[in-house]
Amino acid sequence: MEIAALVLWIITAIGGFILLAKWIAGGGAKPGGGSRLPAPVVFAHFLLAAAGLVLWIIYVVIDADALAWVSFALLVVIALAGFAMVARWLPVYQGTASGADAAPEKGFPVAVVGLHGVLAVATVVTVLLSALDIG
Repeated sequence: MEIAALVLWIITAIGGFILLAKWIAGGGAKPGGGSRLPAPVVFAHFLLAAAGLVLWIIYVVIDADALAWVSFALLVVIALAGFAMVARWLPVYQGTASGADAAPEKGFPVAVVGLHGVLAVATVVTVLLSALDIG
């Protein structure tokens, strides 16, 4: 189960990195860039996810139960930030937000956003199951 969680986390991270790169390239990180996604939330999501992934890799190598629980706790925070960003992205995607056409996240590939979210949920579940020693 630990390896499944690792693979899911890595694939999820690739999708997230694609979205982050597209957002930065579109000017999302610049003040006045037109983004509805707050830069501190975007970068916190990215940095916590990267830190959690590193902790999970260490957990897989040394099998320290505390690291599994710390990774899971980080994933909960990461997921909350992700849900907050999706809630702010949806009106942009639907074109109902003011200034939506100028927002760099307007061009996010919907398939990547959806796959990133689905894989993130699967990652949270497999990390929890691993921490509980189930599977």
